[in-house]
Amino acid sequence: MTIELDHVGIGEEPGAALPVVSAVAAPGRPGVIAVETEQAPVLASLVAGGRMQPETGRVLLDGHEDAAAIRKAFALVDTPGIAEPFPVMSVRRIVREELAFAERRPSRQHVDTVLDELGLREYADTHVQRVPTHVRVRLLAELALLRDGVTGLVITSPERHGGAVEGWFAVVRDVARRGVTVVLVTSKAAAATVEHLLDTIQTEDPEDVARPDGEDPRLPSDTDHLPTEATA
Repeated sequence: MTIELDHVGIGEEPGAALPVVSAVAAPGRPGVIAVETEQAPVLASLVAGGRMQPETGRVLLDGHEDAAAIRKAFALVDTPGIAEPFPVMSVRRIVREELAFAERRPSRQHVDTVLDELGLREYADTHVQRVPTHVRVRLLAELALLRDGVTGLVITSPERHGGAVEGWFAVVRDVARRGVTVVLVTSKAAAATVEHLLDTIQTEDPEDVARPDGEDPRLPSDTDHLPTEATA
């Protein structure tokens, strides 16, 4: 699945709400949209995710304009004011709500299973505003991929939470290597670093991809693999 933003923009220069940008994202190769100001990253994410029509340019999914298909396939991840968790929400509560949203049983044992799969149990009771940026990106990206039909992500401005670009981009890289199509919306400074790191990405069979600790980073794809309510 390839998505292309072909000279999309909103408003007129100078001072356009979304200056004209272009990007291509495919499985194993994230597309990078570099924008500045507070509003532009949100607009770029909405356009990339098929939630907003650009005033100029086109958004193509596998060569065709199909906003409905883009909305179904792509989840917005940490988009300010649209798809970001409240800062004081605990990691555990975020997992519980996302499981419910993905129509999976949000029991405590289900939540613990997900946290264990992600290697994030130590952060379970931590407010999301206090976790490292790479943990935040992993958490929200993996939970978004639990939703039915979601095979692509639009990740918005992870650099705003601090931390080294190399740290959180390693998470983006790992997700992309599993065949997920990722559009990364970020600042121009962070994008410059990301461009140097893109060559480290190679698409691999999901069965061959593991976290550095040797554990499989994927969450269970079927609720049968999670504890049932009878055992919760």
